[in-house]
Order: sequence, then C-alpha cells, then structure tokens
Amino acid sequence: MASADLRRLADGGGAGGTFQPYLDSLRQELQQTDPTLLSVVVAVLAVLLTLVFWKLIRSRRSSQRAVLLVGLCDSGKTLLFVRLLTGLYRDTQTSITDSSAVYRVNNNRGNSLTLIDLPGHESLRLQFLERFKSSARCLYFFTDIAMAKSAKLIQQQLEKELNTLRVTRSAAPSTLDSSSTAPAQLGKKGKEFEFSQLALKVEFLECSAKGGRGDAGSADIQDLEKWLAKIA
Repeated sequence: MASADLRRLADGGGAGGTFQPYLDSLRQELQQTDPTLLSVVVAVLAVLLTLVFWKLIRSRRSSQRAVLLVGLCDSGKTLLFVRLLTGLYRDTQTSITDSSAVYRVNNNRGNSLTLIDLPGHESLRLQFLERFKSSARCLYFFTDIAMAKSAKLIQQQLEKELNTLRVTRSAAPSTLDSSSTAPAQLGKKGKEFEFSQLALKVEFLECSAKGGRGDAGSADIQDLEKWLAKIA
C-alpha cells in the first residue's frame, strides 16, 4: 500500500518530476524490506506513540491538581500554607505575589497536590485568581474572624443571603438591568437556595492554623488535611 501511495503521489504531484528519483528509490527500499523488520518498526512506533499519549494525559492531570488558597488580607493563608507543608508555626507577612509548593497528602495512595497561596489584597487577588483558576483542582476560601460561628451556621447564613439576593435580582425591573442577557439561575428554581444544588461541590470546614494554645501550639487542621486527602 505504501508503494501505491508513493506512485500516486509521483504521478499526480506538480513537482513529481523533481522528486521522482527519490520516490523511486524509497519505493524500491520499501519493496525490498523484510516483513519481519517492518513489523518490528510498526510495534516500536506504536509503543512510542502510546508513551507520548500517556505523558500528555499525565501532564494534563497533574496541571489540574492545584489547590488555591484564597481569602482576605491577614486571614492566615500563608500561615496555613506553611503549616500544611511543615507542621510548624512561622511569623508571616502580607503576600504580594503567589507561593507554591508540592504537598503530599496523607493517604495510602501517596498522591500529591500543588498548594498555591494567592495574595489577599483586593487589587491583586482577582488578578492572581484569573491566572491560576484554569489549573485548579479546588479552591479554598477562608477568613479569620474572632468568635467565628460554626461552619454549619455560616453555611446556613450564606445560603439565606444568596437566596435573598437571588429573589431580589429576579424581581428587579428589566430596565434596571444593563446586561443584554438574562442572569443565570443560581440553584433550583422554585426552591430555597442550598449549596448542594450547585454543580460544583462546596464544603465548609473549621480549622485553625495558629492553634488553640498560642503560637507554639499544634494547629487544628486535621479536618482540612482529611479533605485534601479525599480530593487528591
């Protein structure tokens, strides 16, 4: 079949006369080649193509295994970043750029994730989030609030606020909406909004990077470590 293809190319191509000697020589070599050798060559090519394909898939998967640490300024993102990687406390300062490192999760599979600590300042946060969001496996958003309520109560309050916002926006006159298209429906129509209605999974966890016994104490991040092991 290769010889037939070469013959058609030589006969139909406009530059056939120029390359005719080379095509004739290649045709003769193909005709004289040992069939066993051809089989070996084809097998080697198949293996090489499989390896290349596997490497591309692996690199794509690894590029989407990043965990973005996002939050307001001075909310403890960098301290949590250090705690997850080293288990130790360290004084930190406001970040003006991103920091990343490989984090090996605590599970039997030995998987790893790439933690990326993003700046919290409003003028930088969205800029860095836009840069890294395409490679994110998940996003962890938190704030550091004194006397914070439980994760369950915070979830319920956010669901209530988002439901109120949804109702208010849907009831607004169309003339007040400058957009040309209708806004996307948040949650299920006709039902009170819940995070469980979203296509992307949203979970609420409680943790403390500083710990309950002062700076030298152990951090309370066990639930977060279990969550990271689950998504890895």
